Amino acid sequence: MSERRAVVLLSGGLDSATCLAIARSEGFTPYALSVSYGQRHAAELDAATRVAQALGAREHRTAVVDLGQFGGSALTDAAIAVPTGGIEPGIPVTYVPARNTVMLSLALGWAEVLGARDIYVGVNAVDYSGYPDCRPAFIAAFEAVANLATKAAVEGAQMKIHAPLIDLSKGQIIQRGIALGVDYGLTVSCYQADDCGRACGRCDACRLRREGFAAAAVTDPTRYQV
Repeated sequence: MSERRAVVLLSGGLDSATCLAIARSEGFTPYALSVSYGQRHAAELDAATRVAQALGAREHRTAVVDLGQFGGSALTDAAIAVPTGGIEPGIPVTYVPARNTVMLSLALGWAEVLGARDIYVGVNAVDYSGYPDCRPAFIAAFEAVANLATKAAVEGAQMKIHAPLIDLSKGQIIQRGIALGVDYGLTVSCYQADDCGRACGRCDACRLRREGFAAAAVTDPTRYQV
């Protein structure tokens, strides 16, 4: 296989779009994977399709895993309100139990089939909401699991989980993406965007995104509901 393949988890948000651009800039042929996990809206998945096309993904697939059947998160259970009062201590109700573990597992499965040894994920441990599955320790632990549990690794082809944004601020992420040609107007980050992809402007994701553009001294292209 002449091309260097990588599976890139692509939510349709700012971070994952930047991650896709980075994978491509590092010489990989990116295969984008989105996951329909029972989230509140389809706007981010629509955004993922736009981003994959704009950034030259070789292929884009959407896997379906209904984490909403378990609930336990404001992003999958309509009975739990998305908080709009700012980040509070502890793990917020927007944390989706096991989401990144499930998504990385799906990416790992596709990577094995593709003959890819690299997976990119846009987790961030600086400007984030306190999710335990966005920490460096989790990424290292999952990589260890990948290298124990796959045929490729057992036969000597080690798997690598890339988290290039993990130590960057939101402003730094945006600056990196702008340098790589990312059009952030295509992305959707809001936890409760409407069907047209317009952001609420009040949730943690919107606040962090707005602050990131301000810190990067870049005009915010986000479309807001009001």
